[in-house]
Amino acid sequence: MSQLWRKASRSNTQGNECVEVADLGGQVGMRDSKAPEAGHLVLTPEAFGQLVNCLKQDDRDF
Repeated sequence: MSQLWRKASRSNTQGNECVEVADLGGQVGMRDSKAPEAGHLVLTPEAFGQLVNCLKQDDRDF
């Protein structure tokens, strides 16, 4: 199955801070768009949601 990787909407427009995400069939994949060959992290949808909420709140104790 081929995953559709999407760049985060708030990624740096100059390409310096790019994160991509993909639906991995019930889990969420995250990777660095500059180095996709380096692999990716896999999170549950709940953990991904918590991460996004913490980032929105600038909570570095996640």
